[in-house]
Amino acid sequence: MLDIVESDHVRGTATAPATVVVYGDYECPHTRALELVLTRLRSREPNAFRTVFRNFPLREIHPHAQQAAEAAEAVSALAGPDAFWAKHDGLFAHQDQLDRAGLERRGAEAGVDPGVLWAAIDAGKSADRVDRDVESGVANGVDRTPSVFINGERYLGPRDVPSLQHAVTPTRQ
Repeated sequence: MLDIVESDHVRGTATAPATVVVYGDYECPHTRALELVLTRLRSREPNAFRTVFRNFPLREIHPHAQQAAEAAEAVSALAGPDAFWAKHDGLFAHQDQLDRAGLERRGAEAGVDPGVLWAAIDAGKSADRVDRDVESGVANGVDRTPSVFINGERYLGPRDVPSLQHAVTPTRQ
């Protein structure tokens, strides 16, 4: 379901007039492009919307996506929600570095020791969390990344700054 739950990764205030749920893949260039647009929108109107990110790694076509998602979840579990967003942003900023060394660098930037990060990943502690997001996506008809929902409705419009700004900003009187 698209209900926002306590374990979701949420950026922004719960009182924002719009909620944007993104099912994304850290190796997907389209998800990265969307994240860049959302970053620009947040800088323009920081209180206009909140973002929820859910993992939807396309395992068949993106060989690093699952492990990148698990690494982001491990960082979140080990260091908290702010560390998740640092890891999240770092993964998209360095999308060409999703190998082990790149995941270690992004983890360290988020404040997590590489050895601790790999111990968590190897123990499978984050795989269940990623699977929960994937199951939620499948239940909501997600079949590609990024899949975007605004206030509970699937958004299929353009993903450029003006179009998304219009979609998340309430009509001004």
